[in-house]
Amino acid sequence: MSRSLFVCCLFLLFGTQLTFAAKVDTVQTYSASMKKNIKAVVVTPDKYSEGKSYPVVYILHGAGGNYANWITRVPALAEYADLYQTILVCADGNVSSWYFDSPVDSAWKYETYVATELVNWIDSRYKTIKDRKGRAITGLSMGGHGALYLSFKHQDVFGAAGSMSGGVDFTPFASNWNIAERLGSYSQFPQRWKENTIVNMTHLLVPKRLALIIDCGKEDFFYTVNMKLHEELQYNNIPHDFIIRPGTHNWEYWSNAIKYQLLYFSDFFRK
Repeated sequence: MSRSLFVCCLFLLFGTQLTFAAKVDTVQTYSASMKKNIKAVVVTPDKYSEGKSYPVVYILHGAGGNYANWITRVPALAEYADLYQTILVCADGNVSSWYFDSPVDSAWKYETYVATELVNWIDSRYKTIKDRKGRAITGLSMGGHGALYLSFKHQDVFGAAGSMSGGVDFTPFASNWNIAERLGSYSQFPQRWKENTIVNMTHLLVPKRLALIIDCGKEDFFYTVNMKLHEELQYNNIPHDFIIRPGTHNWEYWSNAIKYQLLYFSDFFRK
């Protein structure tokens, strides 16, 4: 039995009775495009000091949140870093950036920050696999949109991506979550909105180029737009794992969903 399979079996049998040694750090990263320091949480696995290079999963928060949300609400992330021997990076999206470079306000360049500046910062300071084959990105709600948006546009950077309860089509929600402050109003700039929402970006994908896992609760207010994305991906022959389970838009759902996502990414990294 391999070590990883043995650890997985122990984890399933004993759960939190196992002792994990992952290290959780809050770091100051720097964005040259926005000329400011931005915090992130970096979780390194227990064997990090042994000298090998590790895959990295970037995890994005939702609207109203920040870099600390994931590790605060799901402290089991430290266990998962050990279990899958993966570095986890919880990035900051400044409450309501939606993780793109705003065409309205040049102070909001979170596509550039996460997909380029943060990735380069992590790669320059940690023992990472510096290749798309060793990078994945996922997130919840706004972060689900962000993870797919960044991976669709930067398939040279990320090899796998996921979304949990993602706002994958925000055009039906034109008055919500400060999106109009990032893109301008929907009534004035409908084409700009359509070009920056995930469901209209599937043409950027090459079949089998990007490994995708999409997860949404049946009672979630984003359920309908996630079904729409699923159908669009099917129409374009884009392979993807698509999970619909009972659940709504809350941390109970995301705490469960992240386990499936990290297992999926671990399988991707092993390939």
